[in-house]
Amino acid sequence: MTKNEYMKVLSHKLRRLPKEDYSRAIEYFEEYFTEAGPGHEEQAIKDLGDPEEAANALIVDFAARNAEEPPKTVRKGLSAVWIAILAVFAAPVALPVAVVLILAVGMVLVCVGIALFCVAVSSVSVCAGGILGIFGGILLLFQSPGDGLCNLGAGLFCTGAGLMLIYGSVLLFKWIIKKAASSLGKLTKRRARK
Repeated sequence: MTKNEYMKVLSHKLRRLPKEDYSRAIEYFEEYFTEAGPGHEEQAIKDLGDPEEAANALIVDFAARNAEEPPKTVRKGLSAVWIAILAVFAAPVALPVAVVLILAVGMVLVCVGIALFCVAVSSVSVCAGGILGIFGGILLLFQSPGDGLCNLGAGLFCTGAGLMLIYGSVLLFKWIIKKAASSLGKLTKRRARK
């Protein structure tokens, strides 16, 4: 492979780079071949390695460098100014929208909390009503055995249903607390990464 062939493959692979980076890379390789001299082109090609691998290494290097310290250009400066201007003009709209979204999320959380409270109170009420039905059934057994047995059966049924509802609501609360904790954990991890 000659210097011209090497540079042709290299420039073809590096064409995806921004113009400044492309020019710097081609200039670097041209200088390398110039310093090696015309008689040592083969040795320079061996030292540089495969042109495709050299191009890939350069692309990765430029990407890493740009990620650490983005290039400062006039165009980027102007886009930052435009973003600032848009932020100033969007503030009268964005602030009320953000407040409304926060309030809406808060109201949803309040409604969910009220619903969960109602489930818990209903469960306890069914269980308490069942226990009262059992005592009422026992008292009615001595006056009217048929009514007493009916109330006793209804009381046992309500007590059992109430205990199942209480157990179910405890499981529901545990599940909601685990999900909320994991969601908050993920949210804080994402913010910590940023």
